[in-house]
Formats: sequence, C-alpha cells, structure tokens
Amino acid sequence: MPEPSNDYRVVVFGAGSVGKSSLVLRFVRGTFRDNYVPTIEDTYRQVISCNKQVCTLQITDTTGSHQFPAMQRLSITKGHAFILVYSITSRQSLEELKPIFQEIVQIKSSTDDIPIMLVGNKSDEAAMREVATNEGASLAKQWKSAFMETSAKTNHNVQELFQDLLQMEKKRSMTLQLDVKKSTSRFSTDRFKGKCQVM
Repeated sequence: MPEPSNDYRVVVFGAGSVGKSSLVLRFVRGTFRDNYVPTIEDTYRQVISCNKQVCTLQITDTTGSHQFPAMQRLSITKGHAFILVYSITSRQSLEELKPIFQEIVQIKSSTDDIPIMLVGNKSDEAAMREVATNEGASLAKQWKSAFMETSAKTNHNVQELFQDLLQMEKKRSMTLQLDVKKSTSRFSTDRFKGKCQVM
C-alpha cells in the first residue's frame, strides 16, 4: 500500500483509442485532440488541496496495449486510485478492463478502501453505442466501484470524474479546489514522459 505523501497517484487504464489521454488532457489542460496518438506512458501533474494543504495529483496515463505488463504492475503497485475507461461504442473495450480489474484486486489484495471509477467514455457518440448505460453501472456495482459516463470531446463529466474520485478517498480529505488564496497562480501544470516520478 503506498504511503500517504504529498503526491496522490491516480492511474488510468483502458484499451487503445477509448479516450484515456483525451480525458486526462481535457482535465489537465482543457484541450481536446481529434487525432489518435498511441500512448506508452505519460504522467501529468495537477495541484490540488489535500487535508487543506497544497499537494500534487499525479495522473498516469497508461498504454492501451498489453505489451508492457511490468509497467502495468508497477503502476498498480504505486497507485492510490484507479480510473478504468472503456468506450460506449466498443463492447470489446469493456471486456478488456476485466483482467485489469482482477490484477488490481490481486496486487492490492483488497479494493474496499481503494477509489476505483469505471468510466464509459465517448457518450457523445450515442448513435454508435454498443454498451448500454445500465450494463456499465451493473459491472461497477459488481466491482463495488463508482460509475460515470463521460465525453472528453464535449467535456461532459470530465471535471466531475476527477472530483468524485478524490471524494471517494477515505484516508485523506481532497478536493480540486485550492483553499490557499491565489496559490494556483504560483503553480503550472507539468507533463512528464516515462515512468511515474515518486516524490
């Protein structure tokens, strides 16, 4: 179990092209790109309030392929919370999350106190939907995780996704809103390529 520190590490898992990077970039930078660029592993940082102190939300955007099992295991080991993303237009992308969830359970031994959010992305593409909302909600209930449908493209539920995930953390009181006056102006969002950087 990772020790509480000034870093709060959130790991984003999901199949290729479900919109993991788009969700993270929309949240961190407020931008959206239409073209698909495969990710190996990127880490982004956002300043948040943690127990009324300033700390760092570290978001690891993982690869959509299964070529790097060691990196996946390391991300799970170091992660405090997890976002499992599928596309509502691809049933296969939902199926691919099941072994990842099982690995989280295996490595963490229990997920009772670990915030996990199952996310159906691309809700703006309802005409191409393959996974009904109640199917995602039902699987989340089975996993005892939270559930939300989002659209990185239209910015639907993106801020809410990260805020709700932070509020699921029982050990620390966290929010995206900084209590420290004018503190946001002193911090910039950094983007780091490669492995998670542990503070």
